[in-house]
Amino acid sequence: MKTIQLKVEGMSCGHCVNAVTEALLGVDGVSNAAVDLAGGRARVEFDEGKATTAQLVGAVMEEGYTAEEV
Repeated sequence: MKTIQLKVEGMSCGHCVNAVTEALLGVDGVSNAAVDLAGGRARVEFDEGKATTAQLVGAVMEEGYTAEEV
């Protein structure tokens, strides 16, 4: 398991947090995703054999937010 932090921009409410959380959890191999609205961060635990950082960033971007690993 690998844990990374993503900087997520564009979130403004609880709905945004839910959308980002669900997007990350929808990526095969993700076991946990904790999204912090105030800090603009997402902490993601995933299996490197099933998912990549690029896939996680892509899932967030598909929801309309920007993301990058920090």
